[in-house]
Amino acid sequence: MAAPMSQGLQRFRRLALGAAIATLVLTGVGALVRGTGSGLGCLDEWPMCHGGWIAPVEYHALIEYAHRAIAGIVVIGIVALVVAAHRWVGNRRSLRTLAWTALVVVVAQALLGREVVTSGLHAALVTAHFVLALALVGLVTAIAALARTDARPRSTGTQARVGRLATAAVAALVPLLVVGAYVREKGAGLSFNDWPLMGGDFIPSFDAPGAALHFVHRVLALLVAGHLVAVAIRARRDSRREVHVLGVGGAFLFGGQALVGASNVWTQLQPAAVVAHATLAYVTWSVYVALAVFARYGRNPNTAGNQSTPSTKSSATPINRPSIKQLFASLTAYVRLTKPRIITLLLVTTVPAMVMAQRGMPPLWLIGATLLGGMLTAGSANAFNQYLERDIDEKMTRTKNRPLPSHRVEPTRALVFAIALGIAGFVWLTIVVNLMASILAVSAIAFYVLVYTLLLKRSTPQNIVIGGAAGAVPVLVGWAAVTGTVEAPAWVMFAIIFLWTPPHFWALAIRYRDDYASAGVPMLPVVRAESAVTAQIFAYAVVLVMTTLVLSPVGGLGALYAASAALLGGGFIYRAARLRLAPSPGTAVKLFRYSVTYLALLFAAIAVDRLIW
Repeated sequence: MAAPMSQGLQRFRRLALGAAIATLVLTGVGALVRGTGSGLGCLDEWPMCHGGWIAPVEYHALIEYAHRAIAGIVVIGIVALVVAAHRWVGNRRSLRTLAWTALVVVVAQALLGREVVTSGLHAALVTAHFVLALALVGLVTAIAALARTDARPRSTGTQARVGRLATAAVAALVPLLVVGAYVREKGAGLSFNDWPLMGGDFIPSFDAPGAALHFVHRVLALLVAGHLVAVAIRARRDSRREVHVLGVGGAFLFGGQALVGASNVWTQLQPAAVVAHATLAYVTWSVYVALAVFARYGRNPNTAGNQSTPSTKSSATPINRPSIKQLFASLTAYVRLTKPRIITLLLVTTVPAMVMAQRGMPPLWLIGATLLGGMLTAGSANAFNQYLERDIDEKMTRTKNRPLPSHRVEPTRALVFAIALGIAGFVWLTIVVNLMASILAVSAIAFYVLVYTLLLKRSTPQNIVIGGAAGAVPVLVGWAAVTGTVEAPAWVMFAIIFLWTPPHFWALAIRYRDDYASAGVPMLPVVRAESAVTAQIFAYAVVLVMTTLVLSPVGGLGALYAASAALLGGGFIYRAARLRLAPSPGTAVKLFRYSVTYLALLFAAIAVDRLIW
C-alpha cells in the first residue's frame, strides 16, 4: 500500500491549482483587453494609469488596469509556488525547476507587457507577449498536473502512445495559436468575409492584405483538428479517467473554439467573439498540456479526492449503461455542486438592483438574460469552491453529503463542470447583456475562488469578512446590465450585502463550531471566545442597519423602503442583541434564518418602492 500523501504536498497541489486558475483568468482578461481595444486604456508611465495608482472610472482604463492588477496577483502566486516547492515537495526536483521557470517567464511577460504599451501595441511585441502567456499557462498547468502524478513515468505500451499523441498535440497547437495571434494583431482577421470558404473558394486568391496569413491559420486549424480527433479516439479507449475526460473534452473545446473563430468572421470581429476565441485558445492549450502530463505519468493514487483504483477487469467486460434513475441522480448531484439555495439568494438581490437602475421595470428579456448569466457564473464559483474544499467537506457533518465527499461526482469532472459554467456565463453575459456585466460576474468568480477559498478560508478568522465581497457583486452585475456602468446606489447596495455577510455566516458558524474546528478552518467562533464573536455580530448588525438607511437618500427611495429598512433592521438588531446577551446554538440559528428573510425582504422593498414611487 502506498504511503499517505504528506500535508505539505497537499497544500502545494492546492496552491498550484490556484496559480493555474489565476493564470487562466489573467490570460482571459488579456484577451478582453485585446478584444475591446483597451491595450492603451492606461497611458503615462507603466504600471501607473493616467498618472495614478488607481484607474479612473473609464471603460478602457478599468479593463487594462484589471489586467495589470490580476497580473500582480499571479506574480505573487508564482513566488509563493516557488517557496512552496522548496518547502513541501521533497525530492520532486522537476516541480522546483518548473516553478522557477514559471517565475522567470511571468517576470519576463510583465516586462514585455510594459514594452507593448510603450510601443503603442506593436504587432510583433503583442504576439511575443501572447507566446509568453502561452508558455506561462503551459508551465503552471504542467506544475498543477505533475504534482498530482508519480515522480516517474508509469504509462507503458498502448498508454504510452496516448502520451506521445498528446505531446504531439501540444506541439501542434503552438504554431496554430501563434499564427492566430499574429493574424489578429496584423488586422488580417477579415481578409475573407466568409467561412469555411475563403472568398467563395477553398483555395483563394491572395490579393487581399493578410490573405496568405489568414489562409495559413485556417489550414493549420484543419490539420490540428484531425490530430486532436485521433487523440480523442485513443484517449476514449484509455482506462485512466483523467486521460479519457481531458482527451475527449479537449476535442470538444477545440471544436467550440473553431465555431467561435467562425463567428469572428460572421460577426465582423465583434468584441465578444474575439474575446471568447482567444480565451478558449488558452483553455484548450491548458487542457492538452494537462493531458500530456497525465498520459505520460499517470495519476498518483494518493491524490486527494481521487477514488479510482486500477482496473482488474478484462477490457472485454461489458459496459453497464446507467438507468434513468441513475442519470437523474447524477444530474441532481451536478446541480448541488452549484449550491442552488445560495444562488437563489444572490439572484434575489440582482433584480431589485436592475429595477432601481432602470427607475422602473427593465425589459423582461434583460432580466431573464442577466439572471441566467448570474446563475452560470455563481454556479461556477460554487462548484470551484466545492472542488477545492472537498477535503474539508468530508470532515464536517453539515457538508459530508455534498456530491464530492459522498463520491457522487468525480473531482476531475467537477472541475471541468466549474470551468464550463464559468466560460458559458462569461460568453452569455458578454454577447446577450453587456461586457461590464460579464467582467463583474467573472471577477466575482476569481475573488471567491482565489481570494476567499484559496487564500483566506484556511488562514484567517477574517476570511468571511473579506471574502464576502464576492457575494455582494450580483447587485453590481444587475446595475451594470441596465446601465453599462456602476453608480453610487449600486455601491451602497454592495456595502449592504458586504456588511450583512459576517453576522449571517458567523451565526451559522456558532452552530457548527465543532465542525469547523475538526476540519481545521479558523472561523471566528473557533478561534475567539463566544462573547467576542457575539459582540462583533451585534456591531456589524448596527452598522448594517445604518447603511441600509443611507440607501434611501442616495438612491432616491421613498417612505416604503425607509420604513421597511427600519422595521427589518430593528428585528435584526433585536436578534443580534439576544444572541449577545444569551448566546446559544439555538439563538444563533434563529438569527441566521432571520438574516436570510431579512435580506430578501429588504431588497424586495427596494424594488417595490422604486416601482411605486
